Amino acid sequence: MSQTHRELELMEALRRLGGSARNTDLAKALDVSEETVRRTIKALSKTSMVARVRGGAYLVGTQNDPSFFRRITQRPAEKRQIAQAVSALISDGMTLFLDVGSTTAFVAEDLRARRNLTVATNSIGVAQTLVNVNGNRVHLLGGEMQADERGTFGHVTHRQAQRLVYDMALFSSDAVSARKGFLYQSGAEAELAQVVAEVAEQVLVAFDHGKCAETAPYIGPDPRHVTRVVTDKPPAKPLAKALTGWGIDTLVAEPTTREV
Repeated sequence: MSQTHRELELMEALRRLGGSARNTDLAKALDVSEETVRRTIKALSKTSMVARVRGGAYLVGTQNDPSFFRRITQRPAEKRQIAQAVSALISDGMTLFLDVGSTTAFVAEDLRARRNLTVATNSIGVAQTLVNVNGNRVHLLGGEMQADERGTFGHVTHRQAQRLVYDMALFSSDAVSARKGFLYQSGAEAELAQVVAEVAEQVLVAFDHGKCAETAPYIGPDPRHVTRVVTDKPPAKPLAKALTGWGIDTLVAEPTTREV
């Protein structure tokens, strides 16, 4: 199928921006309205060359289809529900850490309503979402870029993350276990969560109910360092008992009324 001139321009803009971008960034790059961008993305999504995600799009293909984008399309209503509950716990002026998780990306969208936040993150997407909004200060941590997670990891990331004391550190999790706690598919992501949890006043882990039925090989932050979990359904008895034993509060988010 042949593409229009506008569609070709948008695809080229996505390539220049690393394979993915928010609608606002695409509108600036192409000097058009966000509505024009949304219409063009909608047309391209029918060709299977571009996939839509909340607030943006990405090029489909083995090199531009990182695991982050596969995850963010899973249970989006539940993640939005969780994000609203998490953002209600965050006040203007707080210092936060946000990781590269897909649930965290939804939280970042809601945090655009907050003011004067200081946010450290290893996530390109979180940084793009919050920079230059309501006086927020955003620190994108250095380190080695991992394209599949759209984030930075490694020794440099750890060292820069430890320079701040966080009112709250917010993590996603790939799996949750009543025996082992919070688990990750990436060893680098698990290690960063451990490092940040040690310098945060509060640690919050957000996950949808599907993560309770999954497993992953790497252990994240010590559950005894975690203050609260936010999820969309009450945990099963074994996990609920484990969370209580670790001294973790559980907040079950109410269903969102926002249009999706």
